[in-house]
Amino acid sequence: MLSVVRRTERSLFIYVLLFLWLGLLSLFQAGAVKDIRLPVLLSLTVSLAMLITYLLLEKWGANGDLLLFPLTSMLNVAGLLIILRLAPEFAERQFIWLSVGLLAFLLTVRGLRNYKSLEDYKYIYIFSGLLLLLATILFGVEAGGARSWIELGFLRFQPSELVKIILVIFLAGYLEEKKEILTAGTRNILGIPVPSLQYAGPLLVMWGLSLVMLVFQRDLGTALIYFGTFLAMIYISTGRWPYIFTGALLFSLGGALGYYLFAHVRVRVTVWLNPWLDIDGKGYQIVQSLFAIGSGGMYGTGLGLGQPSLVPAAHTDFVFSTWSEETGLLGAAALLIIYCLVIYRGFRIALKSKTGFGTLLAAGLTSLVAIQTLVIIGGVIKLLPLTGITLPFISYGGSSLVSNYILLGLLIKISAEDGA
Repeated sequence: MLSVVRRTERSLFIYVLLFLWLGLLSLFQAGAVKDIRLPVLLSLTVSLAMLITYLLLEKWGANGDLLLFPLTSMLNVAGLLIILRLAPEFAERQFIWLSVGLLAFLLTVRGLRNYKSLEDYKYIYIFSGLLLLLATILFGVEAGGARSWIELGFLRFQPSELVKIILVIFLAGYLEEKKEILTAGTRNILGIPVPSLQYAGPLLVMWGLSLVMLVFQRDLGTALIYFGTFLAMIYISTGRWPYIFTGALLFSLGGALGYYLFAHVRVRVTVWLNPWLDIDGKGYQIVQSLFAIGSGGMYGTGLGLGQPSLVPAAHTDFVFSTWSEETGLLGAAALLIIYCLVIYRGFRIALKSKTGFGTLLAAGLTSLVAIQTLVIIGGVIKLLPLTGITLPFISYGGSSLVSNYILLGLLIKISAEDGA
């Protein structure tokens, strides 16, 4: 007999598929989709791919927190509907990346025999990650002011998305190994315990190299996510606020330096402070985003009945604006609640993990999702400067989607092995 939890998971997954088809019907009735054949074919294939993935997940990760999959699938479906509505040609590519992401997800859950083995190769992972960033600097192409893409013929991917996960694995392993020394310190400065460079040095060097390379790439949005995750994991490991204050101060100094070194950073800060000064130029994008969110009101214009084409990059950086315009405050709140549930389940897995490495790994991966979500939504609503990063599981972007499914697979793997 099925448990209450398993029945809830299955019910939520059925709601995901129902939402996909009702959303497609709404788009068709609103006239947002002209030729229904491609959307129907993609929806059928997506439904089948997700169903097969869920059935295999029940078999391979039965002891894990499977609720994460229907929650993230709902986010994914919302993104697919927006992309189908705005740019059908990108929907085909997104489906290909979704298939790759689901495959990577299943390989992570099934192929990784023991997540604890990741701790043994942490230095190999971080070295590989730095090589990926170096390759981006040497051979990458520039887009949106950031040199963060590598092109291989028809394939274009963003290595920094994968490096985020690599960095979390390294930090989890290193912090678990050195957490007692990092917490107690080896000497006192102004009454604050500070570890010697012998122990803190490798951590700071690896982190410093990552940030330096990101500065050379001029992808400061990703650097913000990296540094925020780094600080979160340091605090979770040691429980010491001085690390947070010192890190925040260093990042603030780095941000100020980036403001004076890079023109596109200055533009984004200026637009953030007052986009109305250049409403037809640099401030056009954020102003249109605010107009779109405001015009949605409480209930929205209806799926397919808004004017999201007025917002540049509506299917990537500003997908949240499109969603808010057409589903209103209630739809935007529902999206945020789903993210909160994903983050809650992730930290719940961390708390229930039976190993220090598992706790830090799950907490780091969850922090990564939380900080990225906060940064991009904060930029869209003008709470923070724009960063040009993707909204997890929703925005168009193959590298982001695949890496997020690998992240999801690691969380479910930790929960399955530790009974979380």
